[in-house]
Amino acid sequence: MSNNAQEFITLMKHPLKSRFFLLMKLPAAFFSGVRIMEVSEKGCKVTVPYRWFTRNPFRSTYFACLSMAAELSTGALAMMQLYKRTPSVSMLIVKMESSYLKKATNITTFQCEDGYALREVVERAIATGEGQTLVTRSSGFNEQGESVAEFLFTWSFKVKR
Repeated sequence: MSNNAQEFITLMKHPLKSRFFLLMKLPAAFFSGVRIMEVSEKGCKVTVPYRWFTRNPFRSTYFACLSMAAELSTGALAMMQLYKRTPSVSMLIVKMESSYLKKATNITTFQCEDGYALREVVERAIATGEGQTLVTRSSGFNEQGESVAEFLFTWSFKVKR
């Protein structure tokens, strides 16, 4: 693991610094209560609560709040690979697919285990100088361990000129 990746993990594990990051860069996620619970080179876990601010009229978590948490579980792993990287690499979601399997009526935890694949695709983008894409998966579970939602995010990486 690179020193930059380790520095990013340390930053995201710090309770105040990670919340400040969300407030400054992803304010909707911050105010929705989305939180990074775990992050490592391999994977990331992100939670979103069920409360007044995140619920829909059907007494479940609004899909947009679930999407924010799922996206952050994949995006944090991608950002870790780009943190203080030389040359600089841009990242962008080019496609998203989702399946909702059960009503989200309590804390939902999204987990992505694609950290190593993200590192490889970023390295390939740098080595070839060409844009690269990767489909990442984020699975959401309720407090009982039941599957609530599945998200597929297609990330694009390109070296900045």
